[in-house]
Amino acid sequence: MEMMSSLMWILALLFCIVFLHVKGKGKLSNLRWNSKTSCQLPLGTLGWPFLGETIDFISCAYSDRPESFMDRRRRLYGKVFKSHIFGTPTIVSTDAEVSRFVLQSDAKAFVPFYPKSLTELMGKSSILLINGSLHRKIHGLVGSFFKSPHLKHQITRDMQSYVQQAMDKWRDDQRQPVFIQDETKTIAFQVLVKALVSLNPGEEMELLKKHFQEFISGLMSLPAKKRMVKIVQKIIQSRRNSSRSATVPRDVVDVLLKDASEVLTDDVIAGNMIDMMIPGEDSVPLLMTLAIKYLSDCPAALHQLTEENLKLKRLKAQNGEPLIWSDYLSLPFTQSVITETLRMGNIIIGVMRKSAEDIEIKGYLIPKGWCFFTYFRSVHLDENHYDRPYQFNPWRWQEKDTMSSYNFTPFGGGQRLCPGLDLARLEASIFLHHFVTSFRWVAEEDRIVNFPTVRMKKRMPVWVERRED
Repeated sequence: MEMMSSLMWILALLFCIVFLHVKGKGKLSNLRWNSKTSCQLPLGTLGWPFLGETIDFISCAYSDRPESFMDRRRRLYGKVFKSHIFGTPTIVSTDAEVSRFVLQSDAKAFVPFYPKSLTELMGKSSILLINGSLHRKIHGLVGSFFKSPHLKHQITRDMQSYVQQAMDKWRDDQRQPVFIQDETKTIAFQVLVKALVSLNPGEEMELLKKHFQEFISGLMSLPAKKRMVKIVQKIIQSRRNSSRSATVPRDVVDVLLKDASEVLTDDVIAGNMIDMMIPGEDSVPLLMTLAIKYLSDCPAALHQLTEENLKLKRLKAQNGEPLIWSDYLSLPFTQSVITETLRMGNIIIGVMRKSAEDIEIKGYLIPKGWCFFTYFRSVHLDENHYDRPYQFNPWRWQEKDTMSSYNFTPFGGGQRLCPGLDLARLEASIFLHHFVTSFRWVAEEDRIVNFPTVRMKKRMPVWVERRED
C-alpha cells in the first residue's frame, strides 16, 4: 500500500497515505537484475559529511518549485543520480521508466523504507512497513473491499450527507469566508472513519478526531496514537463479542475480522486503522482543495465543469432519480479536472524503497542497503512528458495517449498501489458536483505551500453566493 502522504515527509527529512494503476506501454527489455554487476553508481555527489545534501533539499522544498533540487542535478548528472538526503545514501530517480520498474519489482528486491523514528511509531505490523505474504493479505482484503459497489454506495451516501451538512451552514451574508481546506478535512475524515470503523459523527468521533489532530500536530506523537488505538480496540472487541456477524462487511474492521489468520490480532488491526486515517487528514482533502484553487484560477475549466455537473443534476431531477456513485464518475471533464489536479498538485511527491541486494536497472547500479527515491513531481512537471507542464490544462487528459502513459503515478504503483485511489476520485467528484451546482464563489488570493506538507497558506478562503438556478 502506497500511503506515503506529504505528512510523512516531515520525519523523512528530520511522513501516506498513498490510495492509480499504471498501465504504461513502455518496453522494459533493457531493465534487468544482476547481483554481480560491473555497473557503476549513477553520477552525483553525497554532499557534506553527515548532512549530505539535506539542507539544499529543504531550502528548495520551501520554494515555489521544490523540484528545482532535482532539476539542477538532473541537468548535471542525468535523470538518475546519487545523493544523501534522508540521513542515508540515496539513489534518486526522475526517470519514469526506472521508477516504474522499481515500483513494480519483486518485494524481495525492494522493501519499504522510512526513517527509524517513523518505523518505531508505526510498529512492525503496519501496512506501511510489512512486506511479503502479510502485506499481500491485508492489501488484498482492503483493496477488494474498497473496490466493492457496496462500499462505493455507502461512501456516496455518507459523502452527500456530510457535504450537505457543511454547505447548509454556508451563508451569502456571512462575515468571514469559507475555508475550503478546513471544510474538506472535516468531511473527508468523517467519511473515512465511517468506512474504517463505522463511527458516525458524535462524541466518540470528536474524541478520535481530537487525538488524531494531536497525533499530526505533534509530528506523529506516540502517546496520541496510543489513545486512538484504545478507542479502535474497544470497537473491535465489541465486534468480537457480538453474536451477530454482518453478512456484508460494514467497514474495514469487519473485513479483517472475518479473516481466520491468527496474525491479524486486535492490536494489528487497530494500529493499521490509525495509519489508514492519514489520507482523511491529508491526501483526499488536499485533492478537493487544490481542485478548487486551480478552477478558481481557470474560468474556462470552471465553466465547463459547472455546465457538465448542472446538466447531470437537471437530468436526474427530471427523472426523479437520486445520484449514485457511477453518475459522479461518469462525468468525463470532471475526471479530467481531478486527474490534472493530481498531476500538478503532487500531494504525494514520491516513494522511498531500500534495495535488498545489488541491483542493476537500465545500466545503473543500486547498491544493497541504499535508499531508492522515486520522485514523482519531476516526472509530472517534465516538459518532455507534458506540454506546458506548469499550466493547469484538464483538456490534455482528453487525449487517449496521455492517459495510457506511465509518466503519471500520483498514487504510486505496483504491489503497493494505494487501494483507496478510486474512493479518492469519488469523494472529490461528489464534493465538486455539490459545490459548483450550489454556489458561485470568489476566491481570495492564496498560494500553495509545498513543505513540510502540501497545503494552502491561507487555507483556501472563498466567498460564496448560493446559486438561484
